[in-house]
Amino acid sequence: MSAQLIDGKVIAAKVQAEVRQGVAVMLAEYGVVPELATVLVGDDPASATYVRSKQRMCEELGIRSIGHHLPADSTQVEVEGLVRQLNADPTVNGILVQLPLPKHLNEEAVLNSIDLEKDVDGFHPVNIGRLAMKGRNPLFVPCTPAGCMRLLQETGVTLRGANAVVLGRSNIVGLPMAMLLQKADATVTICHSRTKDLVGFLRQADVVIAAVGRAEMVTGDMLKPGAVVIDVGINQKADPTKKRGFRLVGDVDFESAKEVAGAITPVPGGVGPMTIAMLMENTLRAAQIALKKKG
Repeated sequence: MSAQLIDGKVIAAKVQAEVRQGVAVMLAEYGVVPELATVLVGDDPASATYVRSKQRMCEELGIRSIGHHLPADSTQVEVEGLVRQLNADPTVNGILVQLPLPKHLNEEAVLNSIDLEKDVDGFHPVNIGRLAMKGRNPLFVPCTPAGCMRLLQETGVTLRGANAVVLGRSNIVGLPMAMLLQKADATVTICHSRTKDLVGFLRQADVVIAAVGRAEMVTGDMLKPGAVVIDVGINQKADPTKKRGFRLVGDVDFESAKEVAGAITPVPGGVGPMTIAMLMENTLRAAQIALKKKG
């Protein structure tokens, strides 16, 4: 393997230690414990697993976590009503509505109903709008893109003047990722399913963020030698040697890419741990904002 392995578990542990210290200081100096409220609608197993992992991390770092579980047939009024209750609760610092929501619900309206100062997922349109604008800063940045930026920072990657390709244009990862890279003075190209000559763009990229949701789509021969590769994808690939019958792979073919890239994240163990770590950081920040407003 020629590429440096970017270990998300190690870097996430560093973020967690910073948050744990910040939570301890807040408790010692002000008697305040940050609180995260999670909202889960329905019984999707993957969503339930994600919520439990976030709640466990809260417990480990000293953050209070309160879970709210609504049935899958909950109405728009009921879901938004719960969010408004949490907005009005001064003990709640952050509100996380687990996505995706059941299809009959208006996801955008639910996210818009979250108080801007409790939007620890960073999906409120005002936060996204500030992220997109020059000279503006959001209160919160979406957790996965923020985690990717921290991985690049900790790896010592120079973004100013670098050519960066973001593969994928989702509201959750691709678009905010491109905005963050642009704010860091990288020259950014967003590629997607309609991009002509995708390989041509990738071979010019100093930094590649793969977030398209297609298993092992990016192979080593598509990359510029020495490129830094951040693989956001989490896909199931059939593997009869595994107990579950599959293994997790990213959007990048790790085995071929590691022989070309200068640095690369593994899947699992790369971006995944950073997403939850950055959520914890955002929750602490929300508590700090609330404390400052109280004077």
